[in-house]
Amino acid sequence: MNFQKNLLIKSVLILALVLGSSLAFASDEHKITFHIDEKNEKKMHLVLNNTANVIKYYQNKGDEVTVEVVAYGPGLHMLRSDTSPKKVQKRIKSFEQNFENVSFRACSNTQRKMSKKAGKDVKLLSQAKMVPSGVVHLVERQEAGWSYIRP
Repeated sequence: MNFQKNLLIKSVLILALVLGSSLAFASDEHKITFHIDEKNEKKMHLVLNNTANVIKYYQNKGDEVTVEVVAYGPGLHMLRSDTSPKKVQKRIKSFEQNFENVSFRACSNTQRKMSKKAGKDVKLLSQAKMVPSGVVHLVERQEAGWSYIRP
C-alpha cells in the first residue's frame, strides 16, 4: 500500500512539474487599444509609431499581441478617405498588409455627424471597421481587460 501511495504522489508531482513548466513557456497575451481624437497628422503618426513599436516589442518576446486603433471626433479624419493625410493612409495600408493583429475602429456617431455636416456620406478607408460609439467601445475594451493608451 505504501508503494502505491508513493507512486501516486510521485506521479502527481511529475504531472505538476510538467504542467508548470509548460505554463512557464506559454506566451503572454496582450490586448491594447489606442485612442485618437485629434485631427493632427503628427498625433496620427505617433499612434501608428506606438502601435508598431508595441507589436514588435511583444512579438520579439514571443508574446501574442492584439492592437486596435479607435478614432472618434476630429480623430476620425485619420480614417476618412478624403481627409486622411496620404502618408497616414499609406502606413495604415502597410499595417493591414504586415500585421494581422491590428485593426482600426471608426466611431459611427462621429461619421454620421460629419456626413450630415458635409451634406453627403463621409467615406472611410477600407481598413476602418465601424463601432456604434468610439467612447463606448473604449470603455467596453477596458472593462474586458484591454490596456488603454492615449498618446
